Amino acid sequence: MRFGVLGPVTAWTDAGEPVTIQGLKVRALLADLLVHEGRPVPADRLIDDLWGDDLPGNPSGTLSAKVSQLRRALEDAEPGSRLLVSSGPAGYSLAVDESSYDALAFAARVSAGQLDEALALWRGPAYADFADFAFVETAVARLSEQRLSVLEKRVAAGDYPVSELAALVAEHPLRELLRAALMKALYRSGRQSEALSSYEELRQLLAEELGLDPSPELVALHQSILTQELPSRRTNLPAQLTELIGRADALADVSACLASARLVTLTGPGGVGKTRLALAAAAEVADRFSDGVVLVELAAVTPAALDVASSLTDAVQAALDLREVAGSADAAVERLAAVLGSRLLVLDNCEQVVAEVASLTDRLLAAAPGLRVLATSREPLGLAGEVVWSVPTLEVPSPSDGAVGSFSAVQLFVARAAAASRGFTLTEETAADVAVLCRRLDGIPLALELAATRVRALGVRGLVARLDDRFRLLATGHRGAAPRQQTLLAMIDWSWELLSPDEQTVLRRLAVHADGCIADAASAVSGVDVLDVLVRLVDRSLVVPVQGVDGPRYRLLESVAAYCMEKLRDAGELESMQQRHLEYYTSFAESARPHLYGGEQSRWLQLLDEDSANLRSALDRAVALGELQLAERLVDALAWYWFLRGRIAEAVRSLKVLPGSAVAGAWRAGFLYVQGSPDAARERDRWLESADARAQWWIAFTGSDAGDLVTCQALLERSLKSFEADGDQWGVAAVLAARAKHAHVRTDLAALHSDALESARIFRSVGDRWGMLQATSWLGSHAELVGDFDESARLHTEGAQLAEELGLWPEVAGALGMLGWTELRQGHYETARAHGERALRLATEQGHRSTQALAELVLAFAARRTGALDEAVSRLRALVDAARRHDEPVLYLSIVLSELGAALELQGDPAAALELHAEAFRISEEYDSRRGMCWALEGLAACVPDKTVAARLLGAAAAGRAADGYLFTPAEAVDLDRATAAARAAIGSDAFEDAFAAGALLPLDHAFRLIDLSS
Repeated sequence: MRFGVLGPVTAWTDAGEPVTIQGLKVRALLADLLVHEGRPVPADRLIDDLWGDDLPGNPSGTLSAKVSQLRRALEDAEPGSRLLVSSGPAGYSLAVDESSYDALAFAARVSAGQLDEALALWRGPAYADFADFAFVETAVARLSEQRLSVLEKRVAAGDYPVSELAALVAEHPLRELLRAALMKALYRSGRQSEALSSYEELRQLLAEELGLDPSPELVALHQSILTQELPSRRTNLPAQLTELIGRADALADVSACLASARLVTLTGPGGVGKTRLALAAAAEVADRFSDGVVLVELAAVTPAALDVASSLTDAVQAALDLREVAGSADAAVERLAAVLGSRLLVLDNCEQVVAEVASLTDRLLAAAPGLRVLATSREPLGLAGEVVWSVPTLEVPSPSDGAVGSFSAVQLFVARAAAASRGFTLTEETAADVAVLCRRLDGIPLALELAATRVRALGVRGLVARLDDRFRLLATGHRGAAPRQQTLLAMIDWSWELLSPDEQTVLRRLAVHADGCIADAASAVSGVDVLDVLVRLVDRSLVVPVQGVDGPRYRLLESVAAYCMEKLRDAGELESMQQRHLEYYTSFAESARPHLYGGEQSRWLQLLDEDSANLRSALDRAVALGELQLAERLVDALAWYWFLRGRIAEAVRSLKVLPGSAVAGAWRAGFLYVQGSPDAARERDRWLESADARAQWWIAFTGSDAGDLVTCQALLERSLKSFEADGDQWGVAAVLAARAKHAHVRTDLAALHSDALESARIFRSVGDRWGMLQATSWLGSHAELVGDFDESARLHTEGAQLAEELGLWPEVAGALGMLGWTELRQGHYETARAHGERALRLATEQGHRSTQALAELVLAFAARRTGALDEAVSRLRALVDAARRHDEPVLYLSIVLSELGAALELQGDPAAALELHAEAFRISEEYDSRRGMCWALEGLAACVPDKTVAARLLGAAAAGRAADGYLFTPAEAVDLDRATAAARAAIGSDAFEDAFAAGALLPLDHAFRLIDLSS
């Protein structure tokens, strides 16, 4: 008989059958005896536990009856078990030990270090069905605490899924070790903002419920996440579904090469296992690279691409989850080098574009000293310092060898044959035939795997019997190939010949897809129902299934794809299949487009990510074939996807192929604005008249950061009328979010809050999380302006979480920058610096210019306010230089000039500071930014020699700030107080008050004209 309390109180027979125990008091008696773990319990204690003050007429007799009922229930379930309940002078007891009682077994397994086995004993809360009984309270508390301690040890010992950790923390919100594990897991999965929010949640809970602060260890962890000092290796290596056979020595050798060489290229013919070995080696050495391992699959990058070099750079950036950098190829390589750090880059299938891969690799290695590259190719890259490692075929037995089972080719064949034909094993009868087969297939892994799929139908002897005749016949068709390549081609050829006509049709038509496809796409392009056929092709190792967002995707191995492409040409189907492929993926992109504006945004972004190679090849094909109408439909459907994913360079490149298209032109103008191109305004004016409401909004939305606020505001109002007339709620919300940005520039707090709030409401109703992110950001900015810093931090944190969920890393950087700004205003300079540093790293990785500027601004402000004037001046001058390279002033220039002026004034150069503040005022006046004008006037007041004028400037600025509802915090008042004190000391308090009052009556522009800049 076995007993359990780690869940509902239960008894089982030795065979595992539950024991039925009738009556609540009888079951309570069992629970009470189990609480004491075999120790005797006095009768008086049992009576008190079971009945309390509500005693029966004859307590002792009633207890004795309940004991008899318990014994009878145990005996009925398993004869002899009544003896487990005994009585004596000390009371009643139940005989249990660690083999029969789960609470004792739990303790024993914990002592033995068997944490997983101990946790597996739990079925729910301890004594779950008696939790309200007082006699179990101590036992429940003790067992629950022990379980939590074990859970914490187990979590600390290994990786736990974020979802499981989150559930544990929700159940035990004050357990710091669980919270720390969740924070680390969130951070390492790229969800840094959620990790920081989890800490903040605990901090508030501890303060409110216990009056305590987080432990020093948790504070240190929080700081390391803020500053990104916590190690966070990142890899996108796919999980391998089968064992790597026969490559132990090769794996060790390649791993050793990667320790000493910066470029290792695995070469060899198709089917020899280059990719499989590369992936295994990369996984083997991953711990050596603090920034992780990234796989870049290049099979889909072909010489037919519109721009091969750019497509290669795009592929690397996409694998690293980077926004595409604007500008030249040199700029892209420079940024990639800055991001790669200490990382292993695996470049797979380089042979189609080996010259371009070699050029990119050479430049990356030269620019990124911590980078190492592992490439696979049929030929070397040909670079200095390259270690070329030729991947051998598997070892095959010779005719004189005896124990053939020790050879790697035999081991691979047997493993795959056993998977294809259940029950297949290597026996004395089959060993000789398997050895012949492995020799005949030259130990080529792919050839062996293809042959293994035929064992079930032919048997090993039948397979061998057909080999020589088949190979003599089929190898003649591949006389130009090397001997081992002839073997593989002949094996693929034989596999092909054994297919039914419908299987051959599906297989060859799959070759038109780049990097695989879903079954529906295969059916649509091939023109036949493929699902059953695909299953059979997977069984024959000719098609490889990989898990996608909505289920399996199907792809061809490189050698099989090349073979099938030839079969497609031979069948005269290549052009028709390419046309069907183009039409299908154009329709697919168009069907995806509306989902990018609603509740399924995240899922459809991932679906488009999966088919990015197919979409790119479809566009290349449309341009090559002169199908410009299809090309226009395709780029129009994909433009918003490119923007959300930050693929700006790809967008501009793709849109350039349609120079006469108004649709492409409007999109191109906006993307040029995003890139900061001086051609943006000219491109905008070329297509503005023919632009519809969405195009007008797009141009206004992207153009606002460039400073063309008047034109953009007019476009927003025009598009809003169209959206309202058409009932386009998404468009209305998008305009309101863009208008909120303009209101923020003008410090129009009422308009900012109204537009952002309504935008958030509409975007939430349509489910567009990108839009909610935009609106939330401006609501956070409004909260910051009116001094509600807790609300501002909450909204920006929420925005960062939304952006992380969508993989929009530039927006994550922007939210962190705004969090840093909010901390600055409160005087929390170290926290502001931590947010700013992380925002700068992300923005630099993503090539997002305006967010980089925000992060630099936060860091510069923090530096000046903590006395690091040289650092502040250096950062601010760099920002000014970058802003002045644009034809039009960028929005942030005025505040940078004001801050630089304050820093120079503190360094003792008031004349230079005066010029900077004056320029800041003029720019703010141009943008109607009253807040910027007030800042500039206060900066001027600190520098102007005439302190009566200074007092008037201060009065005008104070009146302007009060009218806008923007008030300085104590931390920000330091500069203002310094200027005020200097003016009051120079002219006296009475004169200062008079001048201040007079200035308060002046409009801001009139106050500015009081300054004699010529002097």
